[in-house]
Amino acid sequence: MVDASQLDAIQLNLSPVFQRVMSANILIMMFSVALSLKVDDFKQLRREPVAVLGGVAGQILGLPLLTLLLVFLLQPHPGLALGMIVVAACPGGAISNVLTLLSRGDTAYSVSLTAVSSLLSAVVTPVSILLWASLYPPTAGLLDELAISPLPFLSQMVTLLAIPIGVGMWVAHHHAERAVKIRKILTPLALSGIAVLILVGLIGNFDLVIETGAITLPLVVLHNSLALAFGFGLAWLLSFGAARRRALTFEIGIQNSGLGLLILLSHLGAPGGALTILALWGIWHFFSGMAVMGVFRWLAGRSDTLGPQGPSA
Repeated sequence: MVDASQLDAIQLNLSPVFQRVMSANILIMMFSVALSLKVDDFKQLRREPVAVLGGVAGQILGLPLLTLLLVFLLQPHPGLALGMIVVAACPGGAISNVLTLLSRGDTAYSVSLTAVSSLLSAVVTPVSILLWASLYPPTAGLLDELAISPLPFLSQMVTLLAIPIGVGMWVAHHHAERAVKIRKILTPLALSGIAVLILVGLIGNFDLVIETGAITLPLVVLHNSLALAFGFGLAWLLSFGAARRRALTFEIGIQNSGLGLLILLSHLGAPGGALTILALWGIWHFFSGMAVMGVFRWLAGRSDTLGPQGPSA
């Protein structure tokens, strides 16, 4: 029987050059994300601050807290727990906007949440990773073993995230057409870089990953399912209509796991257990997102009260 701790035997080349490449990939990814942010995306925050801030709070506080409770309940290996915490600390992504649109949800609300969470991620994501990981003793011990110093980690991550977000938003505001063209090039570039590196690592340790799949895949499925359910439940508590409930479901349940992978590879020592969780999450949430979208569309087709847009639909 293979123990989950053996996942941390997965080794990728973490030379200084490799880490600089991963840091550059973070810059490219966040710059690409920022190129899609527009001033109009933030107008809903002014019009409906409670709705937007409530949704954002669910992302940056509710999901990590839910994850911490799940970790304490299941007591997974520290590497696996760290992967779950990193996922929960990442912002939502453009995929949630697409799924919301396809499910006839409140797309404008989804885009507003993505814009706010992406902007806040420069500070919130690194702080959340250290905060929530420190609250679970095994992951706190793992960070100590990996010699992760809080202040250097925070300063480096805030710089890596804040600069490309700021520059990207400036370009998107002043050169909108050029921003679209640049984003079409940079987004596939960043995603391809992540995919190749993870693929190389997983192929080199394929037998180990398969043997431990009975441990890691159920964790990913359970964690993602709870995240989607939490998003839907929070929207219900906030008295949102059907269209907006769909939006918040995807916004909280679909995370930017690619960013989490880059952070693990560049600044957190890349423990194999955590890498496996992030890699599997990045694959699984496409299937779970499409399944939930299908259910939402089916429900929308059965009820005249489920309109295509708007919180009251």
